[in-house]
Amino acid sequence: MVRLTRALGAVATAGAACVAYGTLIERRWYRRHRIVLPKSLPDAGRLSVLHVSDVHLVPGQQHRIDFLASLGDLDHDLVIATGDLVGAPGAEVLAADALAPLTSGGRPGVVVLGSNDLFGPVPKSPFAYFTRPERRVHGVPLATSLLLERLSEHGYTTLRNEATVVETAAGPIGVGGIDDPHLDETVIPPASAVTPPSDGDTVANLGLVHAPYTAALDVLIDAGHDVLFAGHTHGGQVRFPPIGALVGNCDLPLDQIRGPSRYRDHWLHVSPGLGHSRYAPFRFACRPEATLLHLIG
Repeated sequence: MVRLTRALGAVATAGAACVAYGTLIERRWYRRHRIVLPKSLPDAGRLSVLHVSDVHLVPGQQHRIDFLASLGDLDHDLVIATGDLVGAPGAEVLAADALAPLTSGGRPGVVVLGSNDLFGPVPKSPFAYFTRPERRVHGVPLATSLLLERLSEHGYTTLRNEATVVETAAGPIGVGGIDDPHLDETVIPPASAVTPPSDGDTVANLGLVHAPYTAALDVLIDAGHDVLFAGHTHGGQVRFPPIGALVGNCDLPLDQIRGPSRYRDHWLHVSPGLGHSRYAPFRFACRPEATLLHLIG
């Protein structure tokens, strides 16, 4: 009985230590990660893309704002932000302003929205991701138009089931973006809606969506995009080496919900994200990350 009590005490102590680490240390342990994607461009050349996602910014998170500001000195040609930038009602301008340093020097940025850019967060049991993953609960509507207006002032183009061509230092880039398929009301558009208006002279075509549901990824590939970008999963947010993530909150296989992988013979990059819900301030074995991707033909 004494041995059992000691064992249970050791387990409880280890668990408490893990919770303290994930709450106090890892969720603020930001990192810059550089990745090279070979044979990702249709022709010879290079394109550097800074990918950020899931900032979930709320007032008082100066540590996250400071980290975003530090990204302004990276050597990127284009910024891609794949949604869930806002973490609370009233933080729309704060979130947009925090992304301003990334487009310093006239570098363009492109954004797609996540559900948390439209609705405020609500408390949710983490076990719901296992027991009722299909359940969607929305908070109060956010001032999304204010967010988009401020992002535009900082050089960002927001795509909502549409496409455009963005001029970068590396040449013209076609970009198509789909609204968050995690929302029940989202209707995934046909491929023609997110095919960039181009005469074939773009350096690359990039497809964006917040949540990497396979139906949206398929549409972006059918629209002719060379590389796909998404967020939403937080990389699992909690990972258990060597098992990895236990939940991805979408229908993408769990071994593809963080970092680069191949999807239908195309590169897909799913950002681990920089933040977390204000109601789940915890990350474990999944550091918050901004990723600089070097696309090479």
